[in-house]
Amino acid sequence: DAGADGILLIASVLGPALPNFLDLATAIGLETIVECHTRNEVQAALDALAQNILVSNYDRIEQRYYPEQAYKLAGMFPGSGGPIICLAGGGLEDTEDMKRLLAVGYDGVVVGRACMGSTRAPEFIKAIRDRTLLPAEFSQWGLENVEFDMDGNVMDGTKRNVPNPDDANSFL
Repeated sequence: DAGADGILLIASVLGPALPNFLDLATAIGLETIVECHTRNEVQAALDALAQNILVSNYDRIEQRYYPEQAYKLAGMFPGSGGPIICLAGGGLEDTEDMKRLLAVGYDGVVVGRACMGSTRAPEFIKAIRDRTLLPAEFSQWGLENVEFDMDGNVMDGTKRNVPNPDDANSFL
């Protein structure tokens, strides 16, 4: 009734009720994202046939960040691009964090700290939106400076108007 298109289901809160909530959301036409923090939560989301999973570095039970958690759980998903959309978030601070997560197979990232309260937030967002990112399968092949068109063909020249993530003055 409120006009929402989707809902965030937190696996650590719902526990064994997660499949029921996924089924109910699907039945009423809502998209879902299941937030997970542990291997067991990710497995429960996969077993419940969740189509969108957010692996958070933030543990809601212990109320603390585990900066490497998303990297540790990355191997649980099929390759980037589906059939399950896998996002990572929690404590990401710069585009290097984003690139590392995409390189291990995540389809996208959720950012907050990198943007909230930062005077450089517009610059950070522009870098993420403007950056032509490679599929995870090619991310370690040294193609970071190659520009691709929408059909995947190599374009002439180097990338343009993209802040250099190695420049300490580009991002906070």
